[in-house]
Amino acid sequence: MSTRGWSGEASEILQVDEAFLLANVAPGSHPGYGGDKKSGVKDLAAGTESLGELQERLYAASRTGDTTDAVLLVLQAMDSAGKGGIVRHVVGGVDPQGIALTAFKAPTEEEQAHDFLWRIEQRLPQPGFIGVFDRSHYEDVLIGKVRERASADEIERRYDAINAFEAQVAASGTRIVKVMLHISPEEQKERLMERLERPDKHWKYNPGDVDERMLWPKYMDAYQTVFDRTSTEVAPWHVVPADSKWYARLAVQELLLAALEDIDPQWPAADYDIEAEKKRLAAS
Repeated sequence: MSTRGWSGEASEILQVDEAFLLANVAPGSHPGYGGDKKSGVKDLAAGTESLGELQERLYAASRTGDTTDAVLLVLQAMDSAGKGGIVRHVVGGVDPQGIALTAFKAPTEEEQAHDFLWRIEQRLPQPGFIGVFDRSHYEDVLIGKVRERASADEIERRYDAINAFEAQVAASGTRIVKVMLHISPEEQKERLMERLERPDKHWKYNPGDVDERMLWPKYMDAYQTVFDRTSTEVAPWHVVPADSKWYARLAVQELLLAALEDIDPQWPAADYDIEAEKKRLAAS
């Protein structure tokens, strides 16, 4: 067992490989983690401290020009799968000045006038930042395919364009962490019903979510194609079972920790005489 309760590297356990089938992943399972909810909450708190230090070191190094590295977390899921919870409970535990969050909605007229990747490129994280995409360019091959908003030939073109784009982003020094939060239709129904039963959650409910539920099999097929076509060596997909919110948050935190530990950012050295500054400060 690893020090954080994992039986191995979460980045390997959850990674999509050539033989991957989404249908074989149980949304209520906890692959790679042997603890229960209580230990998971405890490990999440411990991981937050580690994540915070690594993020601060990355940000500090970029401010002095010591690194051009960044991290991009791409979150995709069916509605109510917990993307917002990941943002609040995982990413929200670090210094916000080093976070760049984008929640992509339906494209504007200006965005529609450009290629689908144009608006994505505008929001890539700068060096030293952790960028978070709450939905992303993958909407253009998921909804585009399921709702037939683009031709089959155009969807095929987009898969290749995504791979080329992500390879370029990775080559620039950005670690791409792509996560699909895999929720079951039964769990989604419970979460949507809770939004209807609680006045403080009415604002989160979208009647269109029920329409999308009717297309669940088509969406699962579309996700499988996305994994088959766009899980690459430089930007692999990770599928995180999401019926247990605590597990999903812990798993995504572990994936981010792995990306930052791979970068291994260091505190930048002072560009001034420390002892001289101590004397000046003491005399001031």
